[in-house]
Amino acid sequence: MQKSDGMNYAPVGKPSPVVAAGEFPFAAVALDHGHIYGQCRGLTEAGGELRYVYDPDPVKVEKFCQTFPSVQVLRSIDEVLAQKDLKLVASAAIPCDRGPLGMRVLEAGLDYFTDKAPFTTLAQLELARKRVRETGRKYAVYYAERIHTECGVRAGQLLAEGAIGRVVQVLGMGPHRSNPASRPAWFWDPARNGGILCDIGSHQFEQFLSFAGAKSARVERAAVANYHHKDHPEFEDWGEANLVGDNGATNYIRLDWLNPQGLRTWGDGRTFILGTGGYIELRKYLNVGAELEGDHLFLVDDKGEHHVRCHGEVGFPFFGQLILDCLHRTENAMTQEHAFLAAELCLQAQQMAVRIE
Repeated sequence: MQKSDGMNYAPVGKPSPVVAAGEFPFAAVALDHGHIYGQCRGLTEAGGELRYVYDPDPVKVEKFCQTFPSVQVLRSIDEVLAQKDLKLVASAAIPCDRGPLGMRVLEAGLDYFTDKAPFTTLAQLELARKRVRETGRKYAVYYAERIHTECGVRAGQLLAEGAIGRVVQVLGMGPHRSNPASRPAWFWDPARNGGILCDIGSHQFEQFLSFAGAKSARVERAAVANYHHKDHPEFEDWGEANLVGDNGATNYIRLDWLNPQGLRTWGDGRTFILGTGGYIELRKYLNVGAELEGDHLFLVDDKGEHHVRCHGEVGFPFFGQLILDCLHRTENAMTQEHAFLAAELCLQAQQMAVRIE
């Protein structure tokens, strides 16, 4: 697993098929972000069959086929969408292209599973809401920092059990390493990547809604800056935002592309969840200064201090739930409104952000 570069980070889980072989064929298109490997791996571990792939870049396709050698290469997106056996299309397109691609997939009568952030404008979001209503298809989003971390999954289970009482605040930190030499041109362009609060922030806002149990929220303030990457003046390498949920829970997030080279992974992502009866800390990708292994959960409650090692113990149920949701038209993995609300909040925060010079 690649841990030095977040763009190519793809967690590996244990196979837990929820369907028989061949029951859920899917395709991968637009391989612009390495998250497509995590999306496809999660689906195949849950029993999905990755049957087709398309990208205009043959180098990306060749690399992808090395990981998934049984996949069939097609010549265009149109050819992919014409396949009568498909159930779903997974994609990690350039962020500004994710919404338009999703419209093509939905209109072809297929479910869509996109990398986060799913949109870069509110107009894209509103069109997607309209198309979902019209077609009845799913527009699923890969909010990996919760659904593809075992400590994130375990935290949700503990909160549902009332382990720390009522959640009153979620604090999220998302440091990332920029790795300038390996980044494509779109990475530096806010018009194409959506800006830091949209891109990385989509993870954090989704976690807040999920962990706090909020059904809606408002953005109180937001700010962005470019502190270090001055050769790309429009780029945002730092951002923060405050939210308040409809249930009174609050949220603070801090994001950056300033992760130092000395850290053994691409980012020391952490989440702190405060409740009326205790608190939880998630150390997602390593225990800094100690273990490279990630998925650490720390729980403090009235009974004491608890260190829960989640790696290899919890799994990633989202992917199996998504497959079954697509087959049975249910909403157990994540509701459509939840996925869209997280996207809406990050777009609102990005739109209202004050730029610190």
